[in-house]
Amino acid sequence: MKQKTEVAAKVKGFWRTLGPGLVTGAADDDPSGIATYSQTGAQFGYGQLWTALYMLPLMIAVQEACARIGLVTGKGITTIVKERYSKGVLYAVVGLVVVANTINIGADLGAMASAAQLLIPAPFIVLTLIFTSIILVLEVFTNYKVYSKILKWLAITLLAYPITLFIVQQPWGTILKATVIPHFEFSFAFLFIITGVLGTTISPYMFFWESSQEVEEDKEKNLIKGGKPQITGISVRRMRTDNTAGMLFSEFATWSIIVVGATVLHNSGVKNINTAADAAKAIEPLVHSFPHAGFLSKLIFSIGIIGLGMLAIPVLSGSAAYSVSNAFDWKASLNLKFGKAKGFYGVIIAATVVGLLLNFIGVNPVKALVYAAVLNGVAAVPLLFLVLKISSDEKIMGEFKSKAVSKTILWITFVAMGAAAVAMFFTIFS
Repeated sequence: MKQKTEVAAKVKGFWRTLGPGLVTGAADDDPSGIATYSQTGAQFGYGQLWTALYMLPLMIAVQEACARIGLVTGKGITTIVKERYSKGVLYAVVGLVVVANTINIGADLGAMASAAQLLIPAPFIVLTLIFTSIILVLEVFTNYKVYSKILKWLAITLLAYPITLFIVQQPWGTILKATVIPHFEFSFAFLFIITGVLGTTISPYMFFWESSQEVEEDKEKNLIKGGKPQITGISVRRMRTDNTAGMLFSEFATWSIIVVGATVLHNSGVKNINTAADAAKAIEPLVHSFPHAGFLSKLIFSIGIIGLGMLAIPVLSGSAAYSVSNAFDWKASLNLKFGKAKGFYGVIIAATVVGLLLNFIGVNPVKALVYAAVLNGVAAVPLLFLVLKISSDEKIMGEFKSKAVSKTILWITFVAMGAAAVAMFFTIFS
């Protein structure tokens, strides 16, 4: 009995340790991520499965550097860029984040509405308006402590794919080989999707969100004294535990989605995902022995897309708001009431509303998700360079600057994502 109590206490303590890292990792597998990973599984089978394994250390290193910047300095990335670089660099950074995030918000809202239509015979416009309203009310009118708990629990909706993974009969030998041995094709279709996979995994909004949330955590725990956080090695270790757990969770979900897409869709002859119903078929084996299996798979898929959209859209609009607010010295915190941070919440509202309006220009919601992922893959390249420079600067980071291993992995990430983007554009014009 005593042993069970101790185990329960350790599990509870570990859960409490999780925060910005877990939320960021789960938000990484947003509707755009699910669509992109499902598409690569459907289109190329297990051909890009290796990306999940090789992206994991890159993702952990990038997000650890971003989180460490926020934790150690008590400032968001944009604030540091403003203090250390020219206005041109500052505005370019803010512009990239706001544009990429707004387009991603629009794609995610459209995906949520399309998923809901699988269950509810309601107009697309009405559903997007309902989801937009719910998200804005939660983000603007609930405090950070309550909202962060909501975001943590929404992360559980990702479990549908790992469960499906172990229900479907899998060619495990082929899968393990494809996971470890890279496969590459120099074609636009392959490079386009792989840029999307990289972009939806290592995304600009994640950089700014996790660093800003570490600042929020500093404030929540009253660690900021005299304008600077009082950080110890224990604080950094806890952050790394949270970050690593979040990224492991995210990449396992990514790997599961690609495997399920390859096994269920590609091996059945489905090579392109054009609608939410197409994507929902990937988890139909989860309930194949139940009556109304088709409906149940749509239900589970819809709950996952809607839940992860509810998680990701506030992260997208919030990271844009932190970026703009830090650039113009506006008060920025999810702990503040609307009246005390009008500019901050104004950006959240504007980015979400503009994203909503993008759904009315006639772009296929599912295709928009993949396009948004590719845009993130291109936008992430210059922003990665800044993260690398800031996290390695002793004047900014002091004793917690990036060491050799961190810098090496960050450089590898920068080169890999840059090469993927350049190769993709090269195949367009060649």
